[in-house]
Amino acid sequence: MLVEGADDEALAALLRGLEGQLTITVHMTEADEALFAKLLPLLEEKAGRILVNGWPTGVEVCHAMVHGGPFPATSDARTTSVGTLAIRRFLRPVCYQNVAEKLLPEAVRDANPYGIARRMDGTLTLA
Repeated sequence: MLVEGADDEALAALLRGLEGQLTITVHMTEADEALFAKLLPLLEEKAGRILVNGWPTGVEVCHAMVHGGPFPATSDARTTSVGTLAIRRFLRPVCYQNVAEKLLPEAVRDANPYGIARRMDGTLTLA
């Protein structure tokens, strides 16, 4: 979405009406710095990443990539939507109680065919 405001207050009103975003990019010149400084607190409420005179990059699952922002950009402010920390956001633990070994998913069987680090009966077993 590309937005252009008629004046400073129109831009501020537009920002107040936005929902959470992953990124907001501002293209500006030195002459716009005072307006940018005035709008920055609003931008910070709306996005987890603010870019000036650039374009958002693609994302990659790596330790340096963190991305988040107000809802709906992220549903949990304690995590990120990309990068290695995003894995925690999408995990959903399941407990199997009294399920026969042969009926369990392979990943959680006693033989541990995938070599997953896990805790069994309180003991941590590393891959």
